[in-house]
Amino acid sequence: MLDDISEAVLARQEILKYPREQVYAYLDELRTTQRHKFYRALQHPLYPILRKIERKHENLYHVAAAVRSQRIVYASNHKSHTDYLVEPLVLDDNGIRPPDRDRAGINLFGGPLGLLHRHVTGAIPIRRNMKDPAYLTTLKAYVAEILKKHDLFFYPEGGRSYSGELKPAKTGLFNAALSAERPDLVIIPVAIAYDLVLEDHILAHQQVKRRQRPFTRELAEMVRYAVGYRSRAFVTFGAPIAVGDRDVHSRSDVLELTRLVRARIGALYKVLPTALFAAAMRPSITRRDLEARIDALIDELAARRANLGATSARQVIDEAAEPLETRGVIVAERGRFRVRERTVLRYYAKTIEHLLATPGRTH
Repeated sequence: MLDDISEAVLARQEILKYPREQVYAYLDELRTTQRHKFYRALQHPLYPILRKIERKHENLYHVAAAVRSQRIVYASNHKSHTDYLVEPLVLDDNGIRPPDRDRAGINLFGGPLGLLHRHVTGAIPIRRNMKDPAYLTTLKAYVAEILKKHDLFFYPEGGRSYSGELKPAKTGLFNAALSAERPDLVIIPVAIAYDLVLEDHILAHQQVKRRQRPFTRELAEMVRYAVGYRSRAFVTFGAPIAVGDRDVHSRSDVLELTRLVRARIGALYKVLPTALFAAAMRPSITRRDLEARIDALIDELAARRANLGATSARQVIDEAAEPLETRGVIVAERGRFRVRERTVLRYYAKTIEHLLATPGRTH
C-alpha cells in the first residue's frame, strides 16, 4: 500500500515517462519511517560510543528561530559515521525535534542497522553511484514531496571525507529541494568538527573511497579504534539561507546555491587544537618551533575570521599533544615532537586546508 508521499511522486509529470513497476520498486526502497520516541531511545544502546563524544553546539538560535515558521533543509559536512547520531541529538538535547528525514548510503541498510534506519531513524537510503535516470528522477521527486511535509538533513558532499578536507558539494539534493517549490524553504548550513574522528586511521589510510565496503566490516574497525577514544564534537549552525526565489530550472542558480552553502559550511567549521597542531607539525620539531608555527597559523586564521577553538599555541599543544600521542599519531620525547602516523596527521591538517591561503602547507 502506497503512502501519501509515494502517491504524490507517482502523480508528478516527470515520473510518468518511466515504467510504473520500476518506479514502484524504487519508491519501496526509499520509503522509511521515523519514530521519534524510539529514536531518542537509541541513545541508550549506543551509549558506549556516545559517552565517548562530548556534544557541543554553537549558534543554535538560528534553528530555534527558523523551526517556528519555515521548512528547513539542514546541510552539513560529513566527517564520520557518528555525525548522524551526534547532530540530531544536539537538536534533541535542546528541545528541537530532529528532522523527520535524513539520508544515508545504501550500505547502511543491511542487517539490524538497516532495520533501525528504515523503521526508527527515518533515513532515506541513497544509491550514490546509481546512474539510472528513472532512479535519479524518482529520488529527486521523492525528496521534493518529503519537503512539502517534513524537514530534511543531508550531506552535500555525499559520503564522508576520506582525506579530511571539505569536499566539493553535489548539486543533486539541492536541485531536489528546490523542486519542492516551497516559498518558506530555507537551508541551514551546519558544520561538525571533532577533536578526533573515530574512523581517522581507516579513512586516512584509504584516502579515496574506491569501492563500497560492507558496513559490518567498517563497524568492526571502528570498534577497534574506539578503545581509549575520547573526543568533543562541535556542531555549529549558520544563518538560514532563503531559497524560495531560486529557479530550479536554472543550472546557474542551483550551482550558485551549492557553492554558497559549501562556503558557509567551511566558514562555520570549528578549528580545533588537533587540526592546528597537525597543520603546523613537521616530521620532527621542538616545542618552541612548533609554538611559533602554531601562533603564525592562528594569526592567519584569525585574520580570515575563522571559527577558532584555540587562541594560543600553548593552549593548542596542551589540548592536542596528549590525545594525538594516545592515538598513536605523534610521540613526544625530550622536548621534541615526532610524527608516528604521517598519513593520519595529514588527515587532520587537511580539515582546515580550505581556510588557508595556500593548500598543501604541511609535510
